[in-house]
Amino acid sequence: MFLFVGCFLCIGIRQKGGVGVGRVILHCDANSFYASCELVYRPALRGQPMAVCGSTEERHGIVLAATREAKKWGVKTAMVNWEAKLVCPDLITIPPDYGRYIYFSRRLRDIYEQYTDRVEPFGLDECWLDFSDETTTLTDGVLLAKTLRNRVKEELGLTLSIGVSFNKPYAKLGSDLKKPDATTLISPGNYRNVVWPLPVDSLIGVGERMRRKLAARYVLTIGDLAAQSPRAMHAWMGKMGVILQRYAAGEDSTPVMRTVDEPEVKSIGNSITAPQDMYTIHDAYCVMYVLADSVGARLREAGMRGKCISVSVRDVDMRCYGAQKSVEYFTAQAEEIVPIAMRILNMKGFDTLLPYRSLGLSVGSLELNTKPMQMDLLGDAARRDRLARLHEAVDSIHTRFGERAIERGLALANPLYNTIIPRVEHVVHPVGFLR
Repeated sequence: MFLFVGCFLCIGIRQKGGVGVGRVILHCDANSFYASCELVYRPALRGQPMAVCGSTEERHGIVLAATREAKKWGVKTAMVNWEAKLVCPDLITIPPDYGRYIYFSRRLRDIYEQYTDRVEPFGLDECWLDFSDETTTLTDGVLLAKTLRNRVKEELGLTLSIGVSFNKPYAKLGSDLKKPDATTLISPGNYRNVVWPLPVDSLIGVGERMRRKLAARYVLTIGDLAAQSPRAMHAWMGKMGVILQRYAAGEDSTPVMRTVDEPEVKSIGNSITAPQDMYTIHDAYCVMYVLADSVGARLREAGMRGKCISVSVRDVDMRCYGAQKSVEYFTAQAEEIVPIAMRILNMKGFDTLLPYRSLGLSVGSLELNTKPMQMDLLGDAARRDRLARLHEAVDSIHTRFGERAIERGLALANPLYNTIIPRVEHVVHPVGFLR
């Protein structure tokens, strides 16, 4: 999906109300990020069709990134492993090394932060940078793009495709138009010719579902979307419709956060594609505890607890469903999260969708766990406090001796369901562009 590294470089020329009136924004896309990182350590594979793929045995078997040579054969991101081998019989597949990719991502940010302190991450692979200067022009942005491309190539062995424009969405479009190792300028003088004829799903924020919805109203290109009135878009799609229309029209004025400004955490969650399908509700119950232990540990690590439990399921036909429920108390403990999650599965009729291919669980409506807890006559608050202290002890054991040092007997009902540790293995979490 997002298997390239990128960065937005935003240079405000004049300030008005905290947002640059004239801006120069660069979106840097490190081509085929995972594959490119692997080639730095495996130079013998250069020039050969190679792809970084998830584990087929653990059913994460899709292409995460591919080299140009593999793409020429038709290998694409998110393609199932066997399908990739079918279109490219000589394809070399290697497992992902997320620690390595995080290292390169940090090195990229180190380079960007040498130019400005206004660096806003967009997941592992993208971020925005803001160079506020009264004299900076788009031409300066193009020169800066060349500097960054050269530095990254020399210091890290990666190549960048960079879009230069006056707002974030157009800059991202620019980086997609020419690959690899290229710079594309989208200016106030050419965006109508360059951007507006493109399919509407080329615009950030427009996925397949949104594309179909827009197509039903004969909005097929970015220009068609830009031509819609904000009032009509609001009546049709609410706030999201207005946002997308502004993106299409080139009127986005989203400011760039500084490196020290962390976005507010709305929820914490994990999902699992189980090593085998979950055929019974008991199977789902076992997997839900694995998920809840992971989510609970992450909540406690962040010093948070929540009261809105969200569940998502994907069936064997790859159809996705989701629902959520809020409770009266805040929690970060699996023993309290799982009963609510299972109640959601039963109440919403998700049990009729069995077998499940994957499950997802998240906890939202968060608060700091240092806030005072309201006591009650029945002693539930005291019980939750004892449960919290028990989990703190378990967390300490995991930290000292590893995740396998102490495990739930329930998860051992089917050892396959306990082979994935979501908190450790699923460490790549993008920060959303739309807040």
